[in-house]
Amino acid sequence: MTLYPQDKAILALADGTVVYGHAIGIKGTVGGELCFNTSMTGYQEIFTDPSYYGQLMMMTYPHIGNYGTMPRDDEARQVMIAGLIVRSFSWDYSNPVADGSLQNYLESNQVVGITGVDTRKLVRLIRTKGVMNAVISSEIQNADELIEKAKAWQEMEGLELATRVTRKEAQTIPSEGPYKIAAIDYGIKQSIIDNFVKKGCTLRIFPAEAKLEEVKAWNADGFFFSNGPGDPKASSNYGLKMVEYAKSTGKPLFGICLGHQLMALSEGIDTKKMFVGHRGANHPVMNRLTGLVEITTQNHGFAVNEEKVDESKVEVTHINLNDNTIEGLRFKNFPGMSVQYHPEASPGPHDSRYLFDQFMEMVEEGKKEPVE
Repeated sequence: MTLYPQDKAILALADGTVVYGHAIGIKGTVGGELCFNTSMTGYQEIFTDPSYYGQLMMMTYPHIGNYGTMPRDDEARQVMIAGLIVRSFSWDYSNPVADGSLQNYLESNQVVGITGVDTRKLVRLIRTKGVMNAVISSEIQNADELIEKAKAWQEMEGLELATRVTRKEAQTIPSEGPYKIAAIDYGIKQSIIDNFVKKGCTLRIFPAEAKLEEVKAWNADGFFFSNGPGDPKASSNYGLKMVEYAKSTGKPLFGICLGHQLMALSEGIDTKKMFVGHRGANHPVMNRLTGLVEITTQNHGFAVNEEKVDESKVEVTHINLNDNTIEGLRFKNFPGMSVQYHPEASPGPHDSRYLFDQFMEMVEEGKKEPVE
């Protein structure tokens, strides 16, 4: 059904908060965990990041949609967010390289959204009370009914989502370089793939629940564990088996986001649900090895629990300067490194892309040394 700028919509939160606005995307009703992203640009990359699967995305920057959409900005094959909340939606766009409006993009991806709401007020609410579930509807006008739907929506804690966004079968991405990397796809972003290919890596990307025999047959020079949605503990039944196998090979390991959390869990270091989470392209992180500060792109609602760190097993290499949460680890019992944030950015600054170089140095060193 075609929407018009005057069509009404309601956003109802599990704490009873109700806000009224106008519908964008398609007409419908959808719920999920309400989170916010502080990036000023890059909305298309954010919407297609598999780590956001099933969440309601609220953009803190007020004007969204003004530069349209284009296929090259997609991080996955489809939009991953469940719904969209913005302050001021641009039905028209001005960008000579765009191929369509954000409204048409949301329609083609079956996304429900709302505009015309006070996003700053909602952000302050979340920062005070913590992330919570919510429901957007452009078809149900009963606010009390929507509040009850929000309260009943499944919580993110304990939710396994990686298998909903992973590819169904293994895929090889060739390069002209000498390295073979086994990448485990829990929701891998296209920008991560592109960075590896630029570094001379031929990737064999395996589904989240790939059989160990299939991965062994690839005879990789190193292993990468990708970003992805959901509670890392809920992915541990299949994720830890693969991490343990990779560790047993003596080859280098690299993890980002969910992959980082699974690598920590494999060493007995617990993870936790965050009060608010980190989502945006402007989060300061200190590299404790160099003393330098990086402005980073982040997207996570879970983190490695700093109170459970075992310094005989890991070294904390990066910390978030806003709240001192763990952002990076070096592992002492096997050649591995991991970060909670996104060095590939997209959107965001490129301060942290050196991490791909560091991993490639580990892979190169590993190729020189015979593995016992």
